[in-house]
Amino acid sequence: MRRRSISAATTLAVVFSSAVIAAGSAGVAAADSAKVLPVKSVGDIVVDGTHRRVYVSDPTGGKIVVTDYAGAVKASLTGLSGVSGLALSADSGQVYAAVKNGNRIVSVETETYTQTASYPVGAAPGDLEVVDGRIWFAHGTDFGSLDLSGTEPVVHLAQRGDVGFSGAFGMFLASDPAVPGVLVAGNGGALAVYDVSADGAALRVKGDMDTAVKQLDLTPDGKQVLTSWGDPDTGYGIGAYATTDLTEQAGYPIDAYPNAVRVAPDGSVAGGSFSWYEPDVHIHRPGDPTPVREYDFPNTGDSSGADTLVDGALAWAPDSSRVFAVSVNTGGVHTLRALTDPTKELPTLSVTAPAKADRAKKLTVTGKLTSQTALPAGTSLQVTRTDVESPSGKTLPTVTTKAGGGFSFTDTPPAGGKVTYKVTYAGDAAHAAVSGSDTVQVSRKATTLTLTNNGKLYAYGKDVTFTAHLGSTYQNRTVAIYADPFGSDKPKKLVKTAKVNSNGNLSAVVDMTRDTTVTAVFAGDARSADKTTKSTAYAHAKVSTTVSKHYKKGKIGSTTYYYFRKNTGPVLTTTMNYYQGRKQRVQLQVFYQGSWYDSGSEYFALAANGKSAVDLGAPGESGIRARVRASYVNGTSGDSVNSTTHGAWKYLTFTN
Repeated sequence: MRRRSISAATTLAVVFSSAVIAAGSAGVAAADSAKVLPVKSVGDIVVDGTHRRVYVSDPTGGKIVVTDYAGAVKASLTGLSGVSGLALSADSGQVYAAVKNGNRIVSVETETYTQTASYPVGAAPGDLEVVDGRIWFAHGTDFGSLDLSGTEPVVHLAQRGDVGFSGAFGMFLASDPAVPGVLVAGNGGALAVYDVSADGAALRVKGDMDTAVKQLDLTPDGKQVLTSWGDPDTGYGIGAYATTDLTEQAGYPIDAYPNAVRVAPDGSVAGGSFSWYEPDVHIHRPGDPTPVREYDFPNTGDSSGADTLVDGALAWAPDSSRVFAVSVNTGGVHTLRALTDPTKELPTLSVTAPAKADRAKKLTVTGKLTSQTALPAGTSLQVTRTDVESPSGKTLPTVTTKAGGGFSFTDTPPAGGKVTYKVTYAGDAAHAAVSGSDTVQVSRKATTLTLTNNGKLYAYGKDVTFTAHLGSTYQNRTVAIYADPFGSDKPKKLVKTAKVNSNGNLSAVVDMTRDTTVTAVFAGDARSADKTTKSTAYAHAKVSTTVSKHYKKGKIGSTTYYYFRKNTGPVLTTTMNYYQGRKQRVQLQVFYQGSWYDSGSEYFALAANGKSAVDLGAPGESGIRARVRASYVNGTSGDSVNSTTHGAWKYLTFTN
């Protein structure tokens, strides 16, 4: 440590050195799920309804990821550089995948997720469709087929015929199992319908198509080709074209940038759009331009806009119970989202109860059930009441709607406190289930709760008994006592919880090593209000000081002094209870002409063991008498977790 001197011949200056209320709900379907996918990109998505599996291709990662309907990964098939298009065999036994960088199509067995075959096709395959057992694949601005029905695979390329597909845009294919022998092909420049019931592809009709197309599909009745398009001149949306002559028909408007379209076996249409601030997936009933359901992705990235749908990353479960979508955020993280009950309208159910009410007195709850397609009067709704006596909910009589969806009911709450009325519509074939709730604060009798020792100051480490006293209550007689020591390193903790005794008292012992807020909590009961009371008690710091380098101890009058030679510097070692950043204050006074005079003070940091040694320095003169003490000063010693505490004075004298 550094050493400095002290001189009483100066001006006695000494230099030291140191060591809500929920009104209603439009309800998100409870079974919706979202799981991060271990992929770098998405080429295609296909659903195997027989085994309840979802296949997602990752061209950049060169793999196919297989998940269950909840998004849990079941397999990852690697070594497939550039894998893109996927298609499922009619019996759900095989998934076919287009491996662009290998000019091949591979077959994956759906029971074991093992690759069973690899078929060279002589071109880089892209989009895939299975029609009547043959695998059709896009390549460049054309398409071809892979026939596996014979003893050897047969490949036919360049099947487009007299159709001028543009080279600037990707090629898309579409078919539907309910429409045998029909294949649709298109890209930014043209659209065509083919008969593929015999060998080759016979052109039925061709026409122009908008250049912004991202995907296309065929309706299960075989009457329309649907495309995702975005022509600012005619409005964004899902385009519809008659398969007989490709004349444009009424489509499905989307107020964003369309980038996907898929048709369910029942004809329902899922349209996707690239949108940061509007819904991403739009579900339409066949021919209805107004969506029956829309899904808006959350924001899981680090920008202001929400996650967006990957182009073409939509797929229906074969039973139309779910739509699967893959979203991506600004960090490139992909998420598989299972959107449930997509073909059902999502009603809104509002519930309004009084903000306050008296216990055991009748109150009225009102509400309204609305939907895009109005529900009939007399629709049944289930009602539950939740309170302190029925924390799991008590079923109340069923209520029915009036014309327009309004409803009301009365109830007499038997318990006070927070009372919640929840109203539930179970849903039907066309409407999803929905619920709404509202909360009432029901009056209870005020409760008396006191706690001893507020404002008292105690020695460091004293065990102090805090006693809570609970007044009369209805049933509950349990009180919890918590201790919260000052400082961020020690959390509030439960000291004791129990029933009060026959006098209404509950006591707990707290070790007072810091200033401490003690809290008594009564949770209330059906007729007695909850109550919390606090008592803040204070604790001295633990301060002890030793003096060293003296040559003897002796008394001057009745006071014990430490004797030092005039050229020896006393060392004052202080020990305190440690707290991060804590410092001791060392105060020096000098005896002069019969009185003690302050000669200054300074703060010195404590080591992690709570010790701090200070060399006072040698005065170089004899006849000097001084005294020194160490203190913890709340607020200026680096923290405020103890009350100000002064150590004992240590008396020093210097001789020749």
